[in-house]
Amino acid sequence: MDANETSPLWTPHSGYHWGGGGGRFFEGWYFRLTLPDIGQSFAFMYAIDDPGGQTALSGGSAQILGPEDGYLYCPLPPGDQFWAWPHRLGLGHWGRLHRAQVPLTARYLDPELFSRTIAQGYQVTATRHQGCLADAATGAIARWHYTLTPRYGWGPPQQPQRPTAGWLSYFPIFEPGWQVLMAHGWASGWIDWQGQRYDFEQAPAYSEKNWGGAFPQRWFWLQANAFADHPDLTLTAAGGNRQVLWQSETVGLIGLHYQGEYIALSSLTAAVSWQVSPWGAWQMTAQDHRHRITLMGHTALPPAPVQVPTREGLQWRCWDTTRGQLTVQVWQNWRSPLRPAHPQGNHPPSRIRSRGPRLGNPLAPCQLGSVSRRKIQRQSSKDTI
Repeated sequence: MDANETSPLWTPHSGYHWGGGGGRFFEGWYFRLTLPDIGQSFAFMYAIDDPGGQTALSGGSAQILGPEDGYLYCPLPPGDQFWAWPHRLGLGHWGRLHRAQVPLTARYLDPELFSRTIAQGYQVTATRHQGCLADAATGAIARWHYTLTPRYGWGPPQQPQRPTAGWLSYFPIFEPGWQVLMAHGWASGWIDWQGQRYDFEQAPAYSEKNWGGAFPQRWFWLQANAFADHPDLTLTAAGGNRQVLWQSETVGLIGLHYQGEYIALSSLTAAVSWQVSPWGAWQMTAQDHRHRITLMGHTALPPAPVQVPTREGLQWRCWDTTRGQLTVQVWQNWRSPLRPAHPQGNHPPSRIRSRGPRLGNPLAPCQLGSVSRRKIQRQSSKDTI
């Protein structure tokens, strides 16, 4: 185990969920860091499909969004070259070893041993992330090694951390599962992206995961934690349709951590609504008896297509960007709002994703908690704001 694995912010569902069996299963992880001084981000997306090796979909994958939404994709083999801890965040997948290396049992390796041994692959825990991958089509190479210091998990920082989807997420009734692993943290180290090296200290970082049979058919998602005037602020928001046992339900959530406080407004306990265009504009509001939060996100840049797990394996069904802008307003007990938080100067924009069918017209506001037949496009705002 990594000697740095001493974080008190262990979130529920941090461990690997697959328990054997032959049914359709995937587990996916998302790690991102932002470099505010240059307005760029790196987003690492890992997945394992049908780990038992029983189907044509069995195997792993790694995707990276780099500067200017540059894209790298590397498939990884099925079998015993993937490992994951069952109770804490830790996973890795190897593609190739350096020549003359004796085959190793897949497990967490000392960072120096990993560098000497693994020619293609990655390993990541709650406090360290390193790897080397080559794009399957172009051969472009990315290498990285950095440490992580968690600031917020999911919940009040001085209390046991909470499941993002609520206590029912401990039962196999939601499809898929979702957990924010680290709402905010700091990354220090380096990334070599296609020959360009980036060194950084205390860069804002974020991580989350999904697991189950497939991603939702319709959803959107926004995340930002690099606000220029509020470096301690992190926000995650999502809405869409999820499968609950034999039926579908429409749900939404805004979660905010700031100066040691935690606010979560879910459609299960609050009034939540949104309006999303096919690409480029996001509006969301949530309120209960204590708080009201409004979000406005936008980008004028084109989306970057990203693959997501489906029943048929990885498919190009997501639009993403790490270069959007997000403005947040928060009211408490219906007093005057806090000063809006938004990026300033050269600080990077927010990350935005779009998932689902392409629509010709913007969506009408959708009141969460009721079923809407309108097709909702997945859009996510992840990254610097």
